Amino acid sequence: MTAPRNDRSRDPVTPAEEKRRIDDALEEGLEETFPGSDPVNVTQPPPSKQDHHVKRSSQKGHLSVHSYRKIKRYQYDGSAAWLTDRNDSSYFLKSSWRRRDYNPRDGIRGRSAIRGLRGRIPGWLGGHMSRKYFGTDGIRGRANGLITPELALKVGQAAGLVFQRGEHRHRVVIGKDTRLSGYMIEYAMVAGFTSVGMDVLLLGPMPTPAVAMLTKSMRADLGVMISASHNLFEDNGIKLFGPQGFKLSDDVEKQIEQMLDEPMERKLAQSASLGRARRIDGVHDRYIEFAKRTLPRELSLDGLRVVIDCAHGAAYKVVPEALWELGADVVAIGVEPDGFNINKECGSTSPEALAKKVREMRADIGIALDGDADRVILVDERGHVVDGDQLLAVIAQSWKEDGRLAKPGIVATVMSNLGLERFLEGQGIGMVRTPVGDRYVLEQMLKQGYNLGGEPSGHIILSDYATTGDGFVAALQVLAVVQKLRRPVSEVCRRFDPLPQILKNVRYRSGKPLDHAEVKSAISDGESRLNGHGRLLVRSSGTEPVIRVMGEGDDRDLVEDVVDQIVSALGHAAAA
Repeated sequence: MTAPRNDRSRDPVTPAEEKRRIDDALEEGLEETFPGSDPVNVTQPPPSKQDHHVKRSSQKGHLSVHSYRKIKRYQYDGSAAWLTDRNDSSYFLKSSWRRRDYNPRDGIRGRSAIRGLRGRIPGWLGGHMSRKYFGTDGIRGRANGLITPELALKVGQAAGLVFQRGEHRHRVVIGKDTRLSGYMIEYAMVAGFTSVGMDVLLLGPMPTPAVAMLTKSMRADLGVMISASHNLFEDNGIKLFGPQGFKLSDDVEKQIEQMLDEPMERKLAQSASLGRARRIDGVHDRYIEFAKRTLPRELSLDGLRVVIDCAHGAAYKVVPEALWELGADVVAIGVEPDGFNINKECGSTSPEALAKKVREMRADIGIALDGDADRVILVDERGHVVDGDQLLAVIAQSWKEDGRLAKPGIVATVMSNLGLERFLEGQGIGMVRTPVGDRYVLEQMLKQGYNLGGEPSGHIILSDYATTGDGFVAALQVLAVVQKLRRPVSEVCRRFDPLPQILKNVRYRSGKPLDHAEVKSAISDGESRLNGHGRLLVRSSGTEPVIRVMGEGDDRDLVEDVVDQIVSALGHAAAA
């Protein structure tokens, strides 16, 4: 059975692009399994029934199949679709599949039957699995590929209709980053929103957390950020925020998605009720003041030389200005966007240029944001990178000492280093792990009452101040500790020694490598060898036919040997 392949996977892949693809894959973590967790809990039918008919499960967004298969993911890339089950087998939908072949009552049928499954899919069961457009962080894809003006217009119409609640005049704020396709998508969304009677406030290039903040601050019914985050300029995306500045729930995204393929003509506003659009001045100042207010009133950055890399992205104006107003000696790079250079060899995904500039300018610290400024990576005065785990350690310890932690703990993901967990334990601070993705970190923070969480990639969520990750505000919290302690960043931001962590990927073309006896034996043997001295994470990618093997522990040679044995077993299974 052939695993799905995207045409783009045949293109030459640079190391930087491969890293971005891995980052993208790591953000697709909710519906992937990992040791110690069983996110799907369904009641299996009797073993005698083997008709492979797909049924609803007890958890939204998952399916169970009578042959003990569990479907955990549905994907569609504009030309083809596929399902992936809990055994990590992919069932490819023929490229002849089109929306017209899909019927909510009968599912996908005829020529588009699922190879090897030949089942039926009840329509729109909810969750990420059954989605055509929305992923874990809004809608994202190639500009003029998946993200077209037609789609943007319909998203504006559908979202506008869903959020028209009450008789008041409804409004939406729209921000964007600096990629060329932003103009196309922005104006298409303006047409969509105004056509259903919503007024539009255009913010221009603004960080994602600023758009979330302004949605609530300006009493908008909806917020939109046009960005593909850390991706290169060819891609773009649409992120939506509710009236309180939070990303939309699965149920609301499902409502919007259902409307995207429905006729809109009868739902449009009357001529006299059409919306208006205007650009808003002063929003940069609003965000700057908001960010400054997250610091103690008397704190100044006077005496600090700071290099800021804005990745030629959304923060290129506001963040250098805010740092200067706080008293820092600012050296700004990545602040000359041309529509094409966003995230290109700069920003948080490529901090090499920042490290070089820090050493060249003899700066005290370097701050690297990504294209929409929702993540941050720091560089110390020696040019060494400080990742999100170290930032969490700095902020958590400082906030505990100041009595600012809402609970004695933080939220991190399965990818956070075991060294962080041990350090926090020594400080009397607990750590809750979630699947990969800042969305799921925030979900647990709100559910359990924590006010600090994040990921190694630099998504840091400070729920006392923001409703989403805010790279700049997170950096300010670290700068406050640096000023308070009056010590070099290399000392302040080295709270623990990370355990050696080895991450390797195994690509396969078909079959179920994780079900192979040799692979199961290698994983079991590895877990036994690392018991008490490390941990092992083996999971299938949610975006490509790749199995990721991550091991970490006190003994690097042992970890590397364990990972290599599993990778070798997977290689044999993939070739079988």
